[in-house]
Amino acid sequence: MKMKKYFLLLLSVLPLTMFAQPNTEVVLFDLDTKNGSFELSNFKNISNNEGYDNQPSFLDDNYVLFASTRNGQTDIVKYHMDYDSKSWINFSKGGEYSPLKIPNKNAVSAVRLDTDGKQRLYTYSLSNGESTELIADLVVAYYTWYDENTIVSAIIEEDGLNLYATNLQNGISKKYATNVGRSFHKIPNTNLVSFISKENENNWQIKSLNPKTGAIKVIANTLQGVEDICWAGTNTILSGKESILYKLTLQKDTNWKEIANLKSNGINAITRIATNTESNKLLIAGDVEATATSQETKLKPTLENIAWISGTWHGEAFGGITEEIWSEPSGGSMMATFKLINDGKVTFYEIEIIREVENSLILQLKHFNNDLKGWETKDETVNFPLIEITLTKVVFEGMVFEKINEKEMNVYVDIHNDDGSIENVKFNYTKN
Repeated sequence: MKMKKYFLLLLSVLPLTMFAQPNTEVVLFDLDTKNGSFELSNFKNISNNEGYDNQPSFLDDNYVLFASTRNGQTDIVKYHMDYDSKSWINFSKGGEYSPLKIPNKNAVSAVRLDTDGKQRLYTYSLSNGESTELIADLVVAYYTWYDENTIVSAIIEEDGLNLYATNLQNGISKKYATNVGRSFHKIPNTNLVSFISKENENNWQIKSLNPKTGAIKVIANTLQGVEDICWAGTNTILSGKESILYKLTLQKDTNWKEIANLKSNGINAITRIATNTESNKLLIAGDVEATATSQETKLKPTLENIAWISGTWHGEAFGGITEEIWSEPSGGSMMATFKLINDGKVTFYEIEIIREVENSLILQLKHFNNDLKGWETKDETVNFPLIEITLTKVVFEGMVFEKINEKEMNVYVDIHNDDGSIENVKFNYTKN
C-alpha cells in the first residue's frame, strides 16, 4: 500500500517526462488593490506556447520566471514584462520546475528532474546559467526561500510530502510537519512562511511556520480542495478555484470572497498564482482556452523578414550619442557598425553581423576601443541566438529590435555587469 501511495505521489508532484504534460499557460494581470478593492486589468498571455507552462514567480520588478516546454523538455524562461520578450536561463539535460529568485543573489533556484530520474534542488547563475546542487540528500518537490540561507520545502518521503526547513550554512534539515501541500510562501513583512496542511483530509488548512523556532500556527481554512494560494500584502490571501479568483482578508473576512470570474479571459482552471512585492501584478497559471492566447503572427527566420532594420540610425545612450548603420541583406548576412560618442570623442565601436545558421539566425558582435583594440579575444564573439520574429519585433536571446514605425525603432540589450547582475538598456533610434 505504501509503495502504491509513493508512486501516485510522484505522478502528482512533477509531470515526469515519460508522461504527457498538461497544455497550460501563464497569464499576467495588473492588480489594483486600492481602497480594499481587487480589480484586474490588462490581461496578457505571456507564455503563449504549446505544451506545459506553469509555476510562475516574479524575479524582480521587470522580469517573470516560469517553467516552459522547449524541444520536449521543461526549462526556465525569463520574461521581460515591459518588452514582452523571453529568454532561457538554463541549458541542462534535465527538466526544471518551480523557478524562484534566491534572495540577495544573482541566481535562481529550481527543482531539476534528470534523465536518470534523480530529482534535486539546484541553483542557477543568472550570469552564465551554471548550476549547483543545493540539498544533496533530500528529494525536494516544492519549496520557498525564507532567507538566502534557509529553504522551507516539501520533501518526498515514503509516507507522502513532509515539511522540512534546511539551513544551507550548516547543512542541517529539520522536519516540522507531515502531509503538506505544494504551496509555500514567505508571508510579507513577517518572519513566517505559509504552507498547506493536509493532516485533516477533509479540511485543508493554511498554516504558518517560523523556521527559526519551529512554531506552527493555523491561519485559515483553504477553499475546499484547493492548495494553491499567494499573499497580497501581509493580511490578504488570494486563491482560485476553476475560473473564479477569491480573496480572504484576515481579521476582516469571515469566508473567502469572490473577486473576479476569469472565464471571460478564457481561463477555465486556475492552478498556480503569484503576486509581486508591490501586489500590483498577478500571475496565474492554468487551463487557458486557445482563443485567449495571443496570436501575433510568427514569421520565418529569414533575413528578408528583418530587412526593416537596415539603414542609418541615431540615438542617445550611456550619456552620449549613438550611431548604428545596418546594411541590406546580402550574401546570407547583414552587417552593422556601431559607435558611442561622449563629449565629442568616440568611446567604443562595435562590429555586428546577423547571419543565417542552420535554418535560423544569429547575431554576433565584437567590441573595440576608440583605437580599434579589441575587447574580445581573436576568435571570441558575443552571440545572440534568435528566438522569434514577428511583424514588429526581432527577438534574440539578450537583444530585441522593436519596430515603432518606418523611421523609429527601439533596441533592448541585456548588459552583463562586473558584479554578475544584468541590466536591460533601451536604445531609442530614429532613421536618417
